[in-house]
Amino acid sequence: MRAARLLAAVALLLGAAACGGPDGVEPKTWAKQVCTALTPWRAEIADLTSKAQQQLQAAKTPAQTKTNIVDLLAGAEASSEKARTGVSGAGVPAVDDGPKVAEQFTASLTKARDAYGNAKRTVSGLPTESAKTFYGEVSKAFSTLKDEYERSAIDPSHVGPADLQKAFDEVPECR
Repeated sequence: MRAARLLAAVALLLGAAACGGPDGVEPKTWAKQVCTALTPWRAEIADLTSKAQQQLQAAKTPAQTKTNIVDLLAGAEASSEKARTGVSGAGVPAVDDGPKVAEQFTASLTKARDAYGNAKRTVSGLPTESAKTFYGEVSKAFSTLKDEYERSAIDPSHVGPADLQKAFDEVPECR
């Protein structure tokens, strides 16, 4: 019984620490941590997109294309998870609806990660015997990825109360 109470107390303390304490994380600090997690993710996604275009043009066979695309989608999925973990680790901003705002950011990155993972699994499962069929199915997979990714998008300049939006505008990491 005593051990259970101690365990419950430790869990409460860890939970409070993860959320930045009872009042949350100061808006500028939270914005800085979020942007620090998002900036490398955005750069990596742009880099992976560019590489995908180059590799699609250079690939000689559907099998080679499949391998390259699956690797790139796996990279995007992993990068999205890393960004999600970073944003989640920022805690909760000390603003009105702070928990809701933090959840929106985390959910957005979860959806982006899942979109890349879904596309990776789809392309990974495609047969490569018929080039026409393969490339048609890849096109469909990327269309679905685009739709899922767009639905996951979140713009920090339009999320949360004015004091949090102001923090995003003022923090150099978010510019």
